[in-house]
Amino acid sequence: MVEKLLKASVSYYLWLLFLCAVICVCGIVYIDQLLNGLGITGMSRDVSWGLYISQFTYFVGVAASAVMLVLPAYFHHYVKFKKMIIFGEFMAVAAVIMCALFIVVDLGQPQRMLNVLLYPTPNSVMFYDMIVLIGYLLLNIVIGWVTLEAELRDAEPPKWIKPLIYLSILWAFSIHTVTAFLYAGIPGRHYWLTAIMAARFLSSAFCSGPAILLLLLFIVRRLTGFDPGRDAIKTLATIITYAMCINVFFYLLELFTAYYSNIPGHMEPITFLFAGHGGHLAWVSYWMWAAVVMAVGCLVILIPPQLRTSRLLPIALIMLVAATWIDKGLGLLIGGFTPNMFEAFTPYMPTFKECMVALGVYAVGALVLSLLWRIALSVKKETHHFSE
Repeated sequence: MVEKLLKASVSYYLWLLFLCAVICVCGIVYIDQLLNGLGITGMSRDVSWGLYISQFTYFVGVAASAVMLVLPAYFHHYVKFKKMIIFGEFMAVAAVIMCALFIVVDLGQPQRMLNVLLYPTPNSVMFYDMIVLIGYLLLNIVIGWVTLEAELRDAEPPKWIKPLIYLSILWAFSIHTVTAFLYAGIPGRHYWLTAIMAARFLSSAFCSGPAILLLLLFIVRRLTGFDPGRDAIKTLATIITYAMCINVFFYLLELFTAYYSNIPGHMEPITFLFAGHGGHLAWVSYWMWAAVVMAVGCLVILIPPQLRTSRLLPIALIMLVAATWIDKGLGLLIGGFTPNMFEAFTPYMPTFKECMVALGVYAVGALVLSLLWRIALSVKKETHHFSE
């Protein structure tokens, strides 16, 4: 099926060329980081995780969100999702690759990753995080490719793939749960020390991941004419709405627990994120309040069914993705490291070079996704599954 990449429009090849150019430019910046160390980033002794790890965390959730299509389709036989499943699985592949790359760029010496394999430590959460991510990547590659080949032949997928599909559903929950344990297992970080961290991660993933998928499918529909189906879009939008409501509810639980208990260690990170320190707003505070406004705004559109099925849906999805990215991609890391364990405030802000390296990883993910989705669209066009 790889040969289908040779049959594409000029605009598609220009898009791939643009992504390759971005990767090359950002790759030069990463070489600078390799030569001069992580000093080119905004990280420090007190803030040892930054933009890279925050993006790793966010895209683990995007990868796990594929289960929101697979579970209804195979457990509840909701056939309306069958047209979209392959796109969710391939998006999971691209997301996991991005997660791995964010780990690579976060290491000052990437070769140290081999220590996890050469000297495995079963008592380390990082060891299990590596296992579940590699396993989930392989599962989605195998399942996606085999089912797509079966669709190309207009035949049923082989029976041996069904157990792998069911395993991938359980595995999807595991990858984000283990990632949450990386945070919740650090007792000195009050903002992360919560029993519902894994639940918060999953609820955030199950609204933001499908939202990104729908937005990308809307773009694909505009460019190619592929229609995932009105009923499928409506159902997935409903799932996104429930997941976002739960996500907001969990965050409100954190606020109540922190401020009603009046424990300084739990209150200070949240206070810093939203009100700054010493009477001065931190730069992240503006982002956090923007996330609040967008979270409320997207729910105002998503909750009423008549608005959720209107042309306002893409706007709501964009606000949802932005709100969850700010909460999980900026607030989570900065809140966890501020204040530090000695009650000191060490400011962190991503540098330009740090953002460029992250942009390069985004471009790699977009390139992988573009190639995989192009193959999937070609197969669906040949098998007359392009539109309803």
